[in-house]
Amino acid sequence: MADILRLSPAICAYPDDTYENLKIEVSLPGVEKKNISFKVMEDGFYIKATKEGVEYADSYAVCCPLNPEKATATYSNGVLKVTVPYQQPLENAVDVKIE
Repeated sequence: MADILRLSPAICAYPDDTYENLKIEVSLPGVEKKNISFKVMEDGFYIKATKEGVEYADSYAVCCPLNPEKATATYSNGVLKVTVPYQQPLENAVDVKIE
């Protein structure tokens, strides 16, 4: 069995120009789309991708809550681009009954 080189992928994460979405770019040279798994949660994201002899994997925390259900992604020329909207303030707020 061949040894697998495990690496953390090159990641660039930044807000868009309107500060409404988190943009995430992941460099995965030589990886086929079918070998990529990307998971996003309210407080971070996880990437795992493989190609012959190499496994890219890592998890990342974010400081502002995200809306993972509305995430979109594209993959082209070895770069995964993900857009995830930030949650609106009070989006998940719950009214508290005052007695």
